[in-house]
Amino acid sequence: MQRSWRLFAGIGVLCFAPVVHADQVLLPSTSSASLATPAAIPTPTRYQDSVFQYDLRVDLPVTGIGLAAWITTELLKSKIGPTGCIVCERTEDGTDTLNGLDAGVRRLLLSGNPEFANQLSNVTAFALLPVTMVGLGALSNYSQGSVKQGLIDLLLVAEATVLAVDVNQLVKYTVGRERPFVHVLPASEKALVPNAADNYVSFYSGHTAMSFALATASGTVASLRGYRLAPVIWVVGIPLATLTGVLRINADRHYFTDVLTGAVLGSAMGFLGPWLHRKQKSPTAISLYPVITTARSNGPQSSTGVMAGLLWSGTLQ
Repeated sequence: MQRSWRLFAGIGVLCFAPVVHADQVLLPSTSSASLATPAAIPTPTRYQDSVFQYDLRVDLPVTGIGLAAWITTELLKSKIGPTGCIVCERTEDGTDTLNGLDAGVRRLLLSGNPEFANQLSNVTAFALLPVTMVGLGALSNYSQGSVKQGLIDLLLVAEATVLAVDVNQLVKYTVGRERPFVHVLPASEKALVPNAADNYVSFYSGHTAMSFALATASGTVASLRGYRLAPVIWVVGIPLATLTGVLRINADRHYFTDVLTGAVLGSAMGFLGPWLHRKQKSPTAISLYPVITTARSNGPQSSTGVMAGLLWSGTLQ
């Protein structure tokens, strides 16, 4: 009987004991303050470029669409390119009217193996120069920049180069100048040349324009960034671009004026691309105030005078 009373008493205590929920239990190693205030999660800082201003929503599509346009016009050259010379440099009776400068440089630089020179120019323009410029740019970023900065540099260089080759395609297809090796052939043999669709796009040299745009854009970006390797990029890039242009003459694919025009326009676009993306310094504010004062001197011969001038405030940079 005594054991039964003890059993009923124990059950009563369990029934009327306060209920403790799991979220009311405090662990010994956890303070209430730490539970109330969660740990702050660091937010990643957004990359801020101190030299260039750009908009990825604009620059990326411009570069991508420009590259696609260049590739498309190359693939469709036989359909959209000139089917005959527009600038033929011959009279109706077949008399050669080529200017003396182009004729003289061709005789001087024409290679004994034009096809080898043609393939070598492809290597310098599409492999050696791009790999060298990208490699030196990456090395500059590794020592003085960051991955994000390097990607922006690459985008600016690519954008300038792509726009340069797009302009070149437009001009070549519009002008329709006969290539040198086709110009010297009899009229009956010109249509028999392999890849005849490429016969009338001599002006101006696309290889040269692309090479100078790439070298100049890479050098301009490096100089504006203040990279220590900027002089190396210029010293390596410009000679390689020049070599590409000379090889195009050796290969009898272009005249001297074709190469010279490509070098000038390619360099201009390679420079202007990064230069127009640079951040402008805040304009200097200078305020001018007209000032008129009077002065009087005391003495045996007193006099009164008026002085007028401009007072300026601001700083010159």
